[in-house]
Amino acid sequence: MDTSKTESLLMDAIKQVAPKEHFGLLFSGGIDSLMLAFYLKKLGYNFTCYTASLKNNKELEYTKEVAKSLNLNLKHKIIETKEIPKYLKKIIPELKQTNPINVAVALTTYIASELARKDKVNIVFSGLGADEIFGGYSRHKESKNLNKDLKEGLDKVYNDDLKRDQIMASLNNLEIKAPFLEKKLVEYAIKLPKEYKIKDGINKFVLRNLALKNKIKEEYALKPKKAAQYSSKFDKAIEKLAKKQKLPKSRYLNQYFNLGILFSSGKDSCYATHLMKKENYTIKCLITIKSKNPDSYMYHTPNIDLTKIQAKAMSLPIIFQETTGKKEAELKELEIVLKKAKEKYNLQGIVTGALFSDYQRERIEKIADKLSLKVFSPLWHKDQEIEMRELIDNKFKFIFTSIAADGLDKSWLNKIITNKEIDKLVDLNKKIGLNIAGEGGEFESLVLDCPLFNKKLKILEIETIEEDKNTAKIIIKKAELDTK
Repeated sequence: MDTSKTESLLMDAIKQVAPKEHFGLLFSGGIDSLMLAFYLKKLGYNFTCYTASLKNNKELEYTKEVAKSLNLNLKHKIIETKEIPKYLKKIIPELKQTNPINVAVALTTYIASELARKDKVNIVFSGLGADEIFGGYSRHKESKNLNKDLKEGLDKVYNDDLKRDQIMASLNNLEIKAPFLEKKLVEYAIKLPKEYKIKDGINKFVLRNLALKNKIKEEYALKPKKAAQYSSKFDKAIEKLAKKQKLPKSRYLNQYFNLGILFSSGKDSCYATHLMKKENYTIKCLITIKSKNPDSYMYHTPNIDLTKIQAKAMSLPIIFQETTGKKEAELKELEIVLKKAKEKYNLQGIVTGALFSDYQRERIEKIADKLSLKVFSPLWHKDQEIEMRELIDNKFKFIFTSIAADGLDKSWLNKIITNKEIDKLVDLNKKIGLNIAGEGGEFESLVLDCPLFNKKLKILEIETIEEDKNTAKIIIKKAELDTK
């Protein structure tokens, strides 16, 4: 196998991105960082290797051994499991995700980058991309069209992995450079036949063969891949912390993600909050928009002031924002209040109770994206009847505060909805197509009690307004919290 072209392009890629001043290399001792270190040394660059690991990790000893054999300057930082949460508080808000694998990899990059920052370097090299151009994963052995799969993998690296690592490095005022992702090397490597990449069951064979030709020890050159989250043992640490709280890893990590709730007082926003709370996300505040337009395109309007009482029932702060309710113009007020909530409560995301309204969801997502907030819509496209039944099953007590549809009349107002009423809504849906969940404006709801509430809402005084047989509403003039 002729590896000279690969070697030449890899060295050119390194020269393309390497600075003249001292810089860093994220080093694990695996074939990717090993080969970068080998050529950086061969080319005479001034660099230091950095790594991070959990305490009592045998992999760290291997990393030290490889660094010593190549006469590399290696600095390492050892972390105890009890220290992990303080790092999660720093990195998850910036990642804006809680995928356990990504979080564990991000931990490795962040902590190693901390070391580099202390040495006042501005750039760190990463071996990112080698798996995608040379076929580094076990699944690649079974691939029927390897190069096609590798191209798809590269898209993920550019859109997700590189972005993740850049965020972690930037938190330490560093810039990531990934020579394996340099254009000419990628274009050449991606076209290499499969037998150059996977041979005799060995992944990244061309890169490993290159190591052997440069007289790197076989035990180092052929050591099977061990991903950063596993070699650092940070994945194990997260698992241990999660087990302590009797949670899966993803739900354990969710607690470090702060959410604000677009809250209307009705069943959907309450139920969406309940579902996110069950997933262990941290709910920091409620966000309520009060529209002066009773026919707002975006917002629930009946008895909206009661959200303040419900917020007390949940022991949560609430941010209240008034809007004129003019179509599209009301989105400006939404942006104002979301920005205010993000800054005050350090939010990474917001939650909506949207079911099928593309109009509402698309506009919220557009504003949230502008503010770098992630949008969660846990009810999105949930079957309407199933949602209504789940509310009852989860001990939600709610009433209708307005009705506006054939088949409904004022007798539906101000009474606790049960499965009996849901049966009637299902029948009306079959007969006239009524929206069972009321998202078409057939009715508006108010939650009096649910698992989120420490106290229940008690209505003391109402006024009923009937426009016609099928259109009516109640105005709640007085309400208070009562013990459950």
